[in-house]
Amino acid sequence: MRVLATLRERSNNTCELCGTKENLKQYTIPPSLNENVDRDVLVCQICLDQIEGHTPMNPNHWRCLNDSMWSEHVPVKIMVWRLLQRLRQEGWPKDLLDMMYLDDASLTFARATEDDKEPSEKVIHKDANGVTLKVGDSVVLLKDLKVKGSSMVAKQGTVVRNIRLDPDNEDYIEGKVGGQQIVIITDYVKKT
Repeated sequence: MRVLATLRERSNNTCELCGTKENLKQYTIPPSLNENVDRDVLVCQICLDQIEGHTPMNPNHWRCLNDSMWSEHVPVKIMVWRLLQRLRQEGWPKDLLDMMYLDDASLTFARATEDDKEPSEKVIHKDANGVTLKVGDSVVLLKDLKVKGSSMVAKQGTVVRNIRLDPDNEDYIEGKVGGQQIVIITDYVKKT
């Protein structure tokens, strides 16, 4: 709860992207595994639904990024950069991207979801049912998996939250099971 309180104080109880004061939620920026003020932002439900793909991106809603891109908080800048990348075909986001600055570590983190790549350049990860997986998704293990290099067995039915995608191999994802970070083959998971 401390992270949420810090975010509310940091943002003056407003969405850090669009500035609204209603229906605010804490959002952990993928591929972060833990809540942390350095990797979380406070967003409204409208922004959250578009970020997570529950509703289509509305370019006019995101004109607010012209202001939020100047935030002094790095997680806000990372989210603005990712959203501008998603909207770059609109034209105006390219101008804003040209004005933005992120240090090398922040830029590397911002690129983790590959929002800056064209669809043909991205490595597409799919679960056992052919459903596309994204960074931050939750999956369920479809069978018991022995973890190489340990005596641990990841049990069928285990939910793995906030997954990461291997940028080079479409068959591998990463996630925490029993507190241990492991690599999982996509053929053995189903998106929840």
